[in-house]
Amino acid sequence: MGIVPARLASTRLPDKPLYPLLGRPLIEWVWRRVKDMPSLDAVVVATDHESVAEVCRKVGAPVELTRADHSSGTDRIAEVAERPAYADFDIVVNVQGDEPLLREEHLAAAVRLVRDGWDVGTCATPLRDAEGRKDPSVVKVVRGDTGRALYFSRAAIPYKRDGKPTSDELAAAPFLRHIGIYAYAREALLRWVALPPSPLERLEMLEQLRPLEAGMPIGVAVVGAADAGVDTPADAVRTERRLEELGFEPVTHEHGVS
Repeated sequence: MGIVPARLASTRLPDKPLYPLLGRPLIEWVWRRVKDMPSLDAVVVATDHESVAEVCRKVGAPVELTRADHSSGTDRIAEVAERPAYADFDIVVNVQGDEPLLREEHLAAAVRLVRDGWDVGTCATPLRDAEGRKDPSVVKVVRGDTGRALYFSRAAIPYKRDGKPTSDELAAAPFLRHIGIYAYAREALLRWVALPPSPLERLEMLEQLRPLEAGMPIGVAVVGAADAGVDTPADAVRTERRLEELGFEPVTHEHGVS
């Protein structure tokens, strides 16, 4: 099953789940994007705020209210996954609430890693962009020969000592941008959230460093090009342009309900 964590508060984009893209709230775009993906048997939104829940109900999205004090999206997801209605799902997918252009093949790749035995599966794509390499909001990942994640960072990893990476080098591994989707085996999800926030997690503000620091294996599938998520107003403008390129038109009625 897929769970979309949608915390109302955001430092860089106020009320992010409700932020309008072509007249529809961001959370609506994400739910509409993933609700019919064949890799998921069910999709539910997990939010800490009634205003987000109200929008979800109006567009027909299943929604669960959670505690407001979770330190990460994974902690919010675990609260919902443990409820009786969802207890039979062996694999749980964290569909980030700011990824309205998530691709089915990327989600499927993360799920496949868990089916193949990994505790957690996620994805990465070639970085391609020298500016993105320097941008701390773009999370980089380094993986080993088996596909196991070695480290995630906001820093420019791996670091090339002798000069800057060329554009050709940035178009392939090991220069990878992390795509923020996670599939968890149920037992691994519960083990993850039972861990206290780790020093590296607090330092980089990256939740995936908590299980990594504790030795949990995270598999990383390298996939093709991926659209970035929506973290800032500039991201929202870029995403609106991309949605228009895909044939979507602006809507003007309240909450984008059709």
